[in-house]
Amino acid sequence: MAVMNLTPDSFSDGGQIDLTQDAVLARAIACVAEGATWLDLGGESTRPGAESVSEAEEQARVLPALEWIKARVDVKVSLDTSTPSVMQAGLALGADMINDVRALTRPGALEVCAQSEVPLVLMHMQGTPLNMQAAPEYQDVVGEVMAFLQARVAACADAGIGKERLVLDPGFGFGKSLEHNRSLFASIDAFQRAGFDTLIGVSRKRMIGDITGQPVEGRAVGSAVAAALAAKAGARWVRVHDVAATRDAIAVMNSLG
Repeated sequence: MAVMNLTPDSFSDGGQIDLTQDAVLARAIACVAEGATWLDLGGESTRPGAESVSEAEEQARVLPALEWIKARVDVKVSLDTSTPSVMQAGLALGADMINDVRALTRPGALEVCAQSEVPLVLMHMQGTPLNMQAAPEYQDVVGEVMAFLQARVAACADAGIGKERLVLDPGFGFGKSLEHNRSLFASIDAFQRAGFDTLIGVSRKRMIGDITGQPVEGRAVGSAVAAALAAKAGARWVRVHDVAATRDAIAVMNSLG
């Protein structure tokens, strides 16, 4: 799953895609050529310290891009959004998945998604993007993340959303230290054992920088290795910035691992 941030302030690639039809389509086509089978469109940055944007601004960034891609590119498209109005409009335009870092907790999100049939990604986050990395703390990070996600699964069931539509994301870097991230990474298979597909996103994140000592622009290799390890552990989706590098890492792992 290739990341397409349509934002000016995302931590890694903010402002890199002009919000024009030609630029959006060129990026989408390039990602598919490199091996992406999904694109993840986001119009609101969730980097540490990020503030929320208005619904109108998020819609203006995401919805035209979704419409252009669905009309011209043979690829499945996920919407990275927590905003019910964006979900509803995006689903009407043919979005194939909703990827919500807030796990459908905003008022109205469950109701909108219950009217659709697409997969839904529920992610764990401690705090908010504005404060999540201030001082994350857990007694049992794997148990607490699993408990939160299971509670959201139950909320989905109460709203009429079947378990078979749900995908779990432990939320690497969203209110977690490096040690928390390491513990979660070592437990990716626990989510499979609980009966859920997983989406794993570690691409270019601080944890990769902490491990390698590389700045954001130098984390492609570390991110590709982490994505391959996540795939080996059973992740169904890996959400990445560097598609070609990840494709090659997974191909080598599948051949030699």
